[in-house]
Amino acid sequence: MSNKENQSVASSAGKVSLATAISRILGLVREQVQAYFFGAGMMTDAFVAAFRIPNLLRDLFAEGALSSAFVPVFKEKIVNRGKEEAFRLANLTISNLVLVVGGIVALGIIFTPALIYISAKGFYDDPAKFALTVNLTRIMFVFLLMVSVSAVQMGILNSCGRFGVPALAPTLFNAGMILAPVLLYSYFEVPIYTMAIGVLLGGLGQILFQVPSLRKVGYRFKFQADFKDEGIAKINRLISPMILGLSASRINILVSTLLASLLAEGAMSYLNYAYRLMHFPLGVFGVALGTVALPKVSEQVASRREDLLVHTFHEAVRLSSFLVVPSAVYLAGFGNDLVRLIYERGAFDAAATTNTAQALLFYSFGLVGFAGVRVAAPVFYALGDARRPMIYSLVSVGINIVLNFALIPFWGFAGLAAATSAAGLVNFLQLILSLRRQIPAVDIRFIAVHFLKVAVAALVAFISARFIPFESWFTVTGLAGKISTVTAQIAVMGIIYLVVLKILKVEEVGRLLSYLNRLLRK
Repeated sequence: MSNKENQSVASSAGKVSLATAISRILGLVREQVQAYFFGAGMMTDAFVAAFRIPNLLRDLFAEGALSSAFVPVFKEKIVNRGKEEAFRLANLTISNLVLVVGGIVALGIIFTPALIYISAKGFYDDPAKFALTVNLTRIMFVFLLMVSVSAVQMGILNSCGRFGVPALAPTLFNAGMILAPVLLYSYFEVPIYTMAIGVLLGGLGQILFQVPSLRKVGYRFKFQADFKDEGIAKINRLISPMILGLSASRINILVSTLLASLLAEGAMSYLNYAYRLMHFPLGVFGVALGTVALPKVSEQVASRREDLLVHTFHEAVRLSSFLVVPSAVYLAGFGNDLVRLIYERGAFDAAATTNTAQALLFYSFGLVGFAGVRVAAPVFYALGDARRPMIYSLVSVGINIVLNFALIPFWGFAGLAAATSAAGLVNFLQLILSLRRQIPAVDIRFIAVHFLKVAVAALVAFISARFIPFESWFTVTGLAGKISTVTAQIAVMGIIYLVVLKILKVEEVGRLLSYLNRLLRK
């Protein structure tokens, strides 16, 4: 295998990671804006619960099952039949989506009160909070259709080797949610409605942003609805078990939401803010690698190159652990400082920081599992096997629900985060062991040794940094002091981490240093 092929996953993932990092930074700004204007109280709880329903359905019909089912079939069309047939499949997919998801949106708007009663029953005793949640949900239901179309656009571009623009598209979503409350807050008697308006503006922005790139690769949308097409049938065969598996995991999230709604006010907000912080490295690294891996392994399966498939999987898993493990250790060890920097201002007080950091601690343990699932699942989908991921998802969901009830008495709302993390780790373990049985060339020992090395290096880096009094290094206080402290923590941990890995002869360090050297020469 050529060196160029050997670096292809890392190179493409690097581009996606950079674009995703920009989007995630805007996402954190969005959360800061929300925290500043609305804090962690009744209105924020209502918005979180309201957005969770279209957001969960988005995972089912758009960025989760749909994109994972569409890309392998679309890529197979490109490899075996050419772009014209592939673009016809894209037209059929989008057209069918408009009809099916449009109907789901209409039904969702009609039955929103029942959905909120099921997902956030604790709100029912507060009529004002319940009514607000219903109204917000109805407004944001349209987002489901928008993001479904955007997901197919992303799949087309990724399959054509265009990763940057699709990864940047969510910046438009975040920009809409930032600008709406900033510009419209004073015009609304109930200002939280500005967040719902921002969701719709952001969803529309995601679609429009990708149109110029789609035209450059030769794609023009034409309405062509046909539910009996052979390509659509293949997508449906893949998507059905995916939806079942994702439905189970989303039911678990609804159970968590229900339980959080029964706990102290603000519990749902603390979990949401912590989840967003955890999702930053997951999105930048784990999702980026999964995004790149899916079209690549789909092409390798279509070309019957198992050797390249195994190499791609090994590289993706190694890169994932190399980047995600130190991120998880940092979030667990220095989460309080990070939450204070990102959120603590305006209506978000010190108590909210403490509670959010506690939830972040438990979420961080599952980061490795969440990222691993993003890398392993695409291999199954490329092989045309969506059944096994579905079964493993059902198993992990059962574990999650049991742990929800078992851990709340010990850790309250943070027990919900702990249960979610445990389920994520179990899901990843099931996927990778099953993949080894299907493809014997997958080397579990090779992956485990690498993971052990990065885990040791990350722990050494954290323990070393923990004993350094960063606050005394700087004379500045306030926001500048917080930024300086967090930056110093990350820098010191990063340097020690890389030094230890260099000693342990982990090859990703050499790749990273070579890449940085090339950037400096430019």
